[in-house]
Amino acid sequence: MEAMVNKFQAKFRKAKEEISRWDELQSHLVSHFRNASSIIDRLQVLQNSKNYADLNCINGIQDALLSKQMGSLENIMVSMRNTLEEFHKIVLFLEKIHRDGGGQIVKGGSSRLTIKQLQQRVGVKPTLNDCLDGLLFLHDIHNSEYQLKVSIISAVSAGALKLSGSDLSALLQLLIDQPNIPSEEVQFAFDIIFAEEC
Repeated sequence: MEAMVNKFQAKFRKAKEEISRWDELQSHLVSHFRNASSIIDRLQVLQNSKNYADLNCINGIQDALLSKQMGSLENIMVSMRNTLEEFHKIVLFLEKIHRDGGGQIVKGGSSRLTIKQLQQRVGVKPTLNDCLDGLLFLHDIHNSEYQLKVSIISAVSAGALKLSGSDLSALLQLLIDQPNIPSEEVQFAFDIIFAEEC
């Protein structure tokens, strides 16, 4: 039983390494979103020829500026989609280690473990149930947050030129808040698994 718990702890160490990348990716995504928001605000001003005043005498100035800004916006959107893909890789990794933990460690032995064995505690080590529940929890909250990020970026992609400044601010705040990942609960999940190391 202790050997199985040790295998789970190794999986949690790998999960912790992957999750540590989450905050860095979050910072990149928020930065890209702010840049995209600035360009979208600018585009709404640039689309009105009245805002060019004397510059209207320069042939094609409006189209050139709009084209340049649209190109910049598209580059930022590509960067945001690439960052979302990195988030997705973390979610898939968490799903895999949970599935592997449940399948290979608990059911992969010569005999299926009983509920009593899953709840058995060896010293201060966590139970196998604690380990499985912790992996599932980590996957679920990160997957929910990933899905929210995808929805926000999709909303911007689909309606970039129709979004108002207040819409963009609200979406940015939602993106910054990461409402589905309570950091104290993530830390608590790790504390339970590594209790004997404290």
